[in-house]
Amino acid sequence: QAQLVESGGGTVQPGGSLRLSCAGSPMVFRTYEMHWYRQAPGKQRELVAGILSGGVTNYADSVKGRFTIERDNAKRLMTLEMKNLQSEDTAVYYCHADGDGDEFWGQGTQVTVSS
Repeated sequence: QAQLVESGGGTVQPGGSLRLSCAGSPMVFRTYEMHWYRQAPGKQRELVAGILSGGVTNYADSVKGRFTIERDNAKRLMTLEMKNLQSEDTAVYYCHADGDGDEFWGQGTQVTVSS
């Protein structure tokens, strides 16, 4: 059973930065596609960014140029660098992995952007 554990959430002012991390099992980081999702209060969960095991990335239009997703398969770590955060980025952020017919979610980490 893969375990995904997020860390790095918190509260920042508009224009600030945060770095989220997701640690997982070797199985996940060998071949699984990984993503960051977020869910704001009263809204559906949405895809923020994704990264294949080989490093190809994709981003939601709302975060392009501000967020960077990376993964280090040897360290079993995925990160999301978030810059120029705005109030609309406030949400619970989830780490997600899928592959081999399975999918896994982390417990989520809160990101709050407020002055």
